Amino acid sequence: MLLIPAIDLKDGHCVRLKQGDMDQATVFSEDPGEMAHHWLMQGARRLHLVDLNGAFAGKPKNESAVKAILAAVRAFAAANNIDEIPVQLGGGIRDLDTIERYLDDGLSYIIIGTAAVKNPGFLHDACSAFPGQIIVGLDAKDGKVATDGWSKLSGHEVIDLAQKFENYGCEAIIYTDIGRDGMMGGVNIEATVRLAQSMTIPVIASGGVHDIKDVEALCAVQDEGISGVICGRSIYEGTLDLRLAQARADALSELFEPPNEPA
Repeated sequence: MLLIPAIDLKDGHCVRLKQGDMDQATVFSEDPGEMAHHWLMQGARRLHLVDLNGAFAGKPKNESAVKAILAAVRAFAAANNIDEIPVQLGGGIRDLDTIERYLDDGLSYIIIGTAAVKNPGFLHDACSAFPGQIIVGLDAKDGKVATDGWSKLSGHEVIDLAQKFENYGCEAIIYTDIGRDGMMGGVNIEATVRLAQSMTIPVIASGGVHDIKDVEALCAVQDEGISGVICGRSIYEGTLDLRLAQARADALSELFEPPNEPA
């Protein structure tokens, strides 16, 4: 189980929102590169970036901040003899040229959310053009997918869309319960497991992580196909210690790992 720190970007700053509300943003840092370095120092093995302005505008708005983070990641990897630290980004990505530019800048994965729901042909083209590098972000409330920075609720069922997008060739699904995001009220384990059980590609949980108990609960069901969890407000406000939580997840992953089949 991989714990993935979230760095949400708004107006070039690192913030956290409550339930996706741009008017409820708490600024945690004005230096995105330094924030990335901080989480890497705390043992992060992957970073999750969101261009919040881009999600609402439908086009990238925080590219300079993203580049600063990528530079910090490269510097950290070089200093510590690490081959690669994956960085994934979502928010406002609506065309193949933007994907190509971001990947050339050094991103490992591109997350497509609203555009996947509204324009599945674009997602299909992206998965074909950039195999292994496209993740779909599905944000939902009461099982229904939300779009446009969570401001609109569609009539699509999460599982139906996820299975469709899996067939397109996406690498993974990030599932966010928007009713819990930023509220630290606990992960929606049941809904995440239901989705993971319906897929063969990994599901990354998101929304509601509060403390180590949430991490332990996810580790207990990781064999259903849940490969990681995105951590936001909990690690910023200190209710979850990233380094200790990742160590606990590693230990539990070994504990819950199924035995090898006899030869």
